[in-house]
This record gives sequence, C-alpha cells and structure tokens, in this order.
Amino acid sequence: MQIDNTVLEKLEKLSHLRIDDSKKEEVMGQLSEILGYIDNLNELNTDHLDAAFSTLKGGTPLREDIPRTENNIARDILSRAPESKDDFFIVPAIIE
Repeated sequence: MQIDNTVLEKLEKLSHLRIDDSKKEEVMGQLSEILGYIDNLNELNTDHLDAAFSTLKGGTPLREDIPRTENNIARDILSRAPESKDDFFIVPAIIE
C-alpha cells in the first residue's frame, strides 16, 4: 500500500498530530516501507502453526490472584489524570 497525501492527512487528523510540510515526503516513505514489510509478513504460510503457539515453556506464568480491598485506588489514579468526571477519564473526541 502506498501512502499518499490524502491518507497522511487523515492520519494526522486521527492522531491529532501535525507533520511539518518539509517532513511529509519522508514520513510517507517511512510509512510505505512499514506497510511493505507487513505485506511481506502476509505472504508467510502459517497453516501449520498452532493458534495457541507460545514461546514460553509451560505456558504463560500466572501470579496468585489476591484481591485488594483498598477503595481509594481509582480515586488515586483519577487524581493524576489531566481531566476526569464521575470516576471516568475525560479525553478528547477523536471520532467525528
């Protein structure tokens, strides 16, 4: 897939980033290279691989599940947020 100005402008809008005009060609080239690499991965034959394949022997290590009784964890986390209301994070809208 080739990244063009239209796609780059949409990515800028969705990410709330502004790419300097002098860097746009470079960024489009880099993104095109990344997508080309992904296309190469799509060519791999993975039919013989198990869907539950893991690189860890014995599976994923688990920790003991110990419930916490502290009620102020959420308040503590929300107090560090730039903006919150009614126990929720307030974030900028990204979907029009």
